[in-house]
Amino acid sequence: MPVLTQPPTLGDVLKFELNPSYTRETVTLLAGASYPVGAVLGRITASGLYKLATSGGSDGAQTAAAVLLTAVDASAADTLGVVIARGPAIVSKSALVFDATVDDAAKTATKHGQLAALGIVPRDTA
Repeated sequence: MPVLTQPPTLGDVLKFELNPSYTRETVTLLAGASYPVGAVLGRITASGLYKLATSGGSDGAQTAAAVLLTAVDASAADTLGVVIARGPAIVSKSALVFDATVDDAAKTATKHGQLAALGIVPRDTA
């Protein structure tokens, strides 16, 4: 019997939000990548576009600013996506997806702290 796997869904990432009309935003994701559900995004200061939050750099995207709630294929062009941009909200730590530069526990903890400052609290279980 074949094994079926299901990609992550909104329910895997978002465990609680007080009011979707307040916590969610529609943003434009930078072209050139496919963004999975749970991607931790940073906002590029100059353009206002969002991309995976990096652990370094100076374009503004080094600071976590949102969590993507739906998978978005922006490989060909800038594309709209729905994000959690502010809390109160709780997200699952294990469902968050980080840029490759966020590659150790200290960098991950920094991103968790940046999200928590927005009211988006990463939790082990919710």
